[in-house]
Amino acid sequence: MTEPTPSTRMPNVIAETLIAEIRDGTIPVDHTLPPERELCDRFEASRPTVREALALMQMQGFLKAGGGRRPRAARPSLQTILHSAAGHIRDLLGNAEAGAHLEQMRQFIETGAARDAALRGDRIQIARLRDALDENEAAIGTPHFAQTDIAFHRALVSIIGNPVLLALHDMFVTGLLAQQPAVDEPARHNATAHGEHRAIYDAVLNGDAATAADVMDHHLERSYRARLIMTRPGDVPQTRQTRRKNQ
Repeated sequence: MTEPTPSTRMPNVIAETLIAEIRDGTIPVDHTLPPERELCDRFEASRPTVREALALMQMQGFLKAGGGRRPRAARPSLQTILHSAAGHIRDLLGNAEAGAHLEQMRQFIETGAARDAALRGDRIQIARLRDALDENEAAIGTPHFAQTDIAFHRALVSIIGNPVLLALHDMFVTGLLAQQPAVDEPARHNATAHGEHRAIYDAVLNGDAATAADVMDHHLERSYRARLIMTRPGDVPQTRQTRRKNQ
């Protein structure tokens, strides 16, 4: 076991030791780890310290836990690493600057996706995008519009065929859209978004990469700025009736 130094915390030492044993096969993948009491005795540590070490291992993808079963050894995968990071990044969404960084990331991904879809989208992929567009139109003015909005953008990103980008989209974009504030006249806002979706689809269908990218860039920029306007500190979104009273 690695000896702890003044700058090394005991949970990190325990986690690194157990991870090394998973890597070299001493603890086979998918086998249960020793009970907490046994780990406490082995490392001369308290239960909270051991539990923190196990949490660190799970965060790094070397541990599967849950379902009332003992923790099991695992090897990191793309999905486990991204899911772990997503939990921490979602905690930052309440911070305006962090949210802006995520929106910027989304804009780079989806603008590139729109361009790539226009250049390389095949018949099946474009048909799926059309289905998502039709469902988006049918949901205008209903509580289901946000779900169909997400589905349209996901169908577009999936055309790239990059599992990393699609995983990032699934984890972060869903959270960003779910946090959109309520708007006055939702049907009008939905119709605007759908109209932009249709313009993106038409550009993809026609193989017009430049237009597809430009429309997507405008679409996401408008959506982001509209959300900022609705969530300015101290502002209370006005309804049509409130505006009439103030006139």
